[in-house]
Amino acid sequence: MYEQVSHSLLNEILLKLDPEIIKQSGMRYFYTRLGANFYAIHSLFELLYGGRADFKEQMQKLVETMAHQYIARADALRETDLAREKNHNWFLSQRWVGMALYSDGFADNLQGLKSRLHYLQELGINMVHVMPVLDCPPGKSDGGYAVRDFRRIDTRIGTLDDIDALAGAMHQREMLLTLDVVLNHTSEEHDWAQRARHGEQEYQDYYYVFDNRDMPDMFEETMPEIFPETSPGNFTWDETMQKWVMTSFNSYQWDLNYSNPSVLIEMLDIILYWANHGADILRLDAVAFLWKKIGSTCQNEREAHLILQLLKDCCQVTAPGVLFIAEAIVAPVEVTKYFGEDAINAKECEIAYNATYMALLWDAVATKKSELLYRGIKSLPDKLERATWLNYIRCHDDIGLGFDDSDIRLAGYEPTAHRRFLVDYFTGKFADSPARGRPFGENAKTGDARISGTLASLVGLESALESGDELAIDTAIQIILLLNSMILSFGGIPLLYYGDEIGTLNFYSYQEDDSKHQDSRWIHRPAIDWHKAELRNQPGSVEYRIFTALKKLIAVRKEIPAFADFNSRELLDMDNPHLLAYAHVNHRNRSSRVLVIGNFDADAQHLDLELLRKMGFFKFGHIKDLCSGESPSIFNDQLAIPAHGFYWLSEAE
Repeated sequence: MYEQVSHSLLNEILLKLDPEIIKQSGMRYFYTRLGANFYAIHSLFELLYGGRADFKEQMQKLVETMAHQYIARADALRETDLAREKNHNWFLSQRWVGMALYSDGFADNLQGLKSRLHYLQELGINMVHVMPVLDCPPGKSDGGYAVRDFRRIDTRIGTLDDIDALAGAMHQREMLLTLDVVLNHTSEEHDWAQRARHGEQEYQDYYYVFDNRDMPDMFEETMPEIFPETSPGNFTWDETMQKWVMTSFNSYQWDLNYSNPSVLIEMLDIILYWANHGADILRLDAVAFLWKKIGSTCQNEREAHLILQLLKDCCQVTAPGVLFIAEAIVAPVEVTKYFGEDAINAKECEIAYNATYMALLWDAVATKKSELLYRGIKSLPDKLERATWLNYIRCHDDIGLGFDDSDIRLAGYEPTAHRRFLVDYFTGKFADSPARGRPFGENAKTGDARISGTLASLVGLESALESGDELAIDTAIQIILLLNSMILSFGGIPLLYYGDEIGTLNFYSYQEDDSKHQDSRWIHRPAIDWHKAELRNQPGSVEYRIFTALKKLIAVRKEIPAFADFNSRELLDMDNPHLLAYAHVNHRNRSSRVLVIGNFDADAQHLDLELLRKMGFFKFGHIKDLCSGESPSIFNDQLAIPAHGFYWLSEAE
């Protein structure tokens, strides 16, 4: 019965379509996809907005938004859509390796980035996340996430033509372009906020706006603080409007109100706009915050998932070749829900940040043990078949320590004290720590804090170079390569962070900028020194040692079919607190397995080969390390794993 109602509504909508849409030719695939997805779109839209008197009018606007953006979609992008529909698992391949970067920090601007694509290709990068490039108020940008205009490029970075040229150049090189869409909030200087501020009720309804503190105080009872140091609380008084507005992040970022369907339709239009400008992947920022309810933390609400499902279904109609990344830095039990529940294929986002794995890798570096890392991976919920993780060591953001308290206790630590140890270790306060990080987001009420710093400075390369200690330099480089080996072999898309490939150190000049000095995250948002980058060609230099080793690891990864992400990873219990081991099975050849072993200790470790044979490994042939192409060190049937060393092992033919 409901399907009949849905079909009837679709016919009604099609009859009322804008004449500009009706007269368009080449709409066959649009109408086919709309018909296939309309039942789901209608159902979701009704769950969210069915009680509104203007429900049908809003549905009409939704469909026309999809149609107009389909008409605007270039033929080449439509062809890509068709190819990816035929090979719908294309992004699960092991050949994809990503890098996140700020275009101005990497190469001054978008034109500079285009001219440096060869550098990324030299390393083996073929997916580039260009950090936010949209117009933001100077000094109140939150690193590009306080958007003033969703369709305008920051003039300091470039123009829309530059984005189009970059996308074209990347596609010629078979590289994927990833761009951000900030879903949860706008800058207070956005046109919608300005119109709300000056009394237009239509635009005040785009945000959470209140005359007094009654409702805000009820929200505050259960909402956590995101930036307690610099922006305490979740509401800001606006003098011009004489009202309170919800500002979950910074006081200058106004939260959008998705209980208003106009907001959802506007943001869908923006998503499709950037898909039409060549984005292969869209990183949807702060998706856990999209729905607010009094009495909750205002994160991970069911309606937030319905919104993402609706956006995905609509994108499937207009631009089905485009993927979504869920930027949901939440508890492990919650994060896989952003793929979608009760499904095989991703219903929301195809890709999600593996923040738990990232944080646990840092724990293993500090403790020199893999126990908590092992338990955290074991507790990680299964992902869907047609979905994948984004595995990273660090990103533009701070390093949070959001792993599960029960796992911390099972590893033998007290949660609060252990997190304090980790912050102290990586900020150099712990005795004998070589790390040079900075605390971020310290909460005086709870004692919580996160960590800032570049990869190289956090693992001790900065302090080692200052002291001239060659052994310490070697150790830091080994840890950098160990961590990269873990993200390159875990299963999913590895995401490097710009500068890490040449051992870039902390960027202290941020402290001289009045708009940045209170935000320690700018310490790991560097301007690349291209003179240092040239040292990647000078044998013996730190830059050469890191870049060359990473380049080889990336190339080897691309040649190992078992690393494609088809839920093939098997975590192994090595009965050694310093080792992490997991195996991957080639989904095309079930007998072909690759065993990954990492040693997080400062001393070499040994592993009994008989234990591996009992697990079904290496029964017949010689063992080969795929990273080096050589046989690993074996003595008295014991496999030796060097200090901070790693192997990708297979049985040699």
